[in-house]
Order: sequence, then C-alpha cells, then structure tokens
Amino acid sequence: MRFALCNELLDDRPLDEAFRFIAETGYEAVELAPYTIAESDGTVTPERAAEAARLAARYGLDFTGLHWLLAGTRDLHVGAADPERRRRTLDHLTHLTRLCADLGGRVLVFGSPGQRSTPPGTPPEENLARAVDTFATWGRTAAALGVTVCLEALPVAETDMLNTTQEVVDVVRAIDSPAVRMVLDVKSMSDERVPIPRLVELAAPHLAYFQANDANRGGPGFGTTDFVPVFQALAAVGYDGDMSVEAFDATPGAETVARRSLTYLRDCAVRAARGDATPDEGAAR
Repeated sequence: MRFALCNELLDDRPLDEAFRFIAETGYEAVELAPYTIAESDGTVTPERAAEAARLAARYGLDFTGLHWLLAGTRDLHVGAADPERRRRTLDHLTHLTRLCADLGGRVLVFGSPGQRSTPPGTPPEENLARAVDTFATWGRTAAALGVTVCLEALPVAETDMLNTTQEVVDVVRAIDSPAVRMVLDVKSMSDERVPIPRLVELAAPHLAYFQANDANRGGPGFGTTDFVPVFQALAAVGYDGDMSVEAFDATPGAETVARRSLTYLRDCAVRAARGDATPDEGAAR
C-alpha cells in the first residue's frame, strides 16, 4: 500500500518546500487540493499545473489525485435548481478532471459539503436527484480521461446529503459507471453507528480510494481510532490502493502531524499483517 499526504496541511509554505518535506518524510505521493495552486476563481493555469508536475517529479512524488475540488470557488453547486449554475459547476469539475489526468492522478475525491447540501426551500430528494445527474455526466468525462470520481459520505454536522456509506453505495450503484466509485474516510466513517470494518466490507465492491485520519479530525494516531483493524479490514476485501493522510487538526504542528501519522500507519500495517488484532464489532470506532 502506498501512503500519500494531502498537501493542504502545508498550504502555508511554498510548493517546492512542501513537496520536498513530503518526500523527505517518506510519503510516496501527494493528494492535491487544487485551491493551493489555483487562481482567485478556483481555476488552475497550465503554468501552475506544469510547476506542480515539475516539483513532484523533482522529489520523486506521484499525484494520487485531487480533493477539496470546489474550495475557493464561488456560487457552484452540484444540485442547484438553476441549470446554468449546475452547468458552471460541471464545467469547473471538468476542468479539474483534465488537470488530474494531466498530473497523472487517478482519483477525484468529491466531498464539498457546502456545494452539495440542500438549499433552503428545496426538497432534499430533488437536490439529490440533480446532484446524481451531475455526477453521472461528470463520470462520463472522467471515464474518457481515465480517472475516477470518488464520492464521499460526510457527517450530518457537515451536510444533509450522502451522510452514510450505504447512501453513497446506493448512488454509485444507481449511476452504474466504472468511473464513479467511492472513497472511505475514517473521520466520516466514525460518525456512523456501523463499525468501520463492516463499512469497509459494505463499500468494497465500489471502493477506489482511502483517506486516513482520526475520529477527532486529527492525523492517524492522534486520537483513539485503532488502525490495526482498519488495515485488516482493507486486506480482507483485497484493497491494495492508496491511503492518504488527511488531517484537519494541525494544532501539534503540520510537520509533527505528517511525520507521526506516517510512522503510526506503518506500524499499524505491520501489526495488522502479523495478526495483532482482529476486526470485530467494537473495533476501529
């Protein structure tokens, strides 16, 4: 399994410095938040994309893909009632899909709670239906460019749409495209009542990516979430893709979070492989 780091953890420093640190720490890849290299309207120029690609190559890093896709944008929404607003949203997602492909990434993680939550006065089922139509159209573009859209369940505190793994599975099944699948995120799964190993099993046929963090929104190992059963659950379903550290709490310091998260994940992977723990109903909460 390859470990990556979400680069917004280091968005207060130049890209060259950030990528050098990521590589020197031991990560093999970067999950890129486009806003960290974007213009004021959220778009990324060819020059900035080329710079990011050059710096990644300099330090021997790959891009797993992109996330925080609609951060830094204005008035975009996947389920908007206004067709023109949805068109602009789809145009921006298409722009990022091309960027992902150009950088050699393979996944586009869609979280964006503010740009999918049900607008006031709109029936939730209508918002969801329009969003699913947007995802399906976006998926056709992704398929043509050889990348995968990964839908993410988010806690109810963040959005009212697609809050559970089962709900995302249902949407992915309804769209029925090999280019529209799902990501699992430990922080988000921890908000569900179902134990994480069971959620991994549920998502397995549609799982294309995995984000690692703690239930407390810190990095892996900065809270009480036990990653040994997480690794065992992933192994049990045959997942051998990327695992990307996405920490929302950098209070201990960004470099400390990045270093200790990777050390913890590597240790848990070793312990899981030798059978130090077994997934059960109470594990990995």
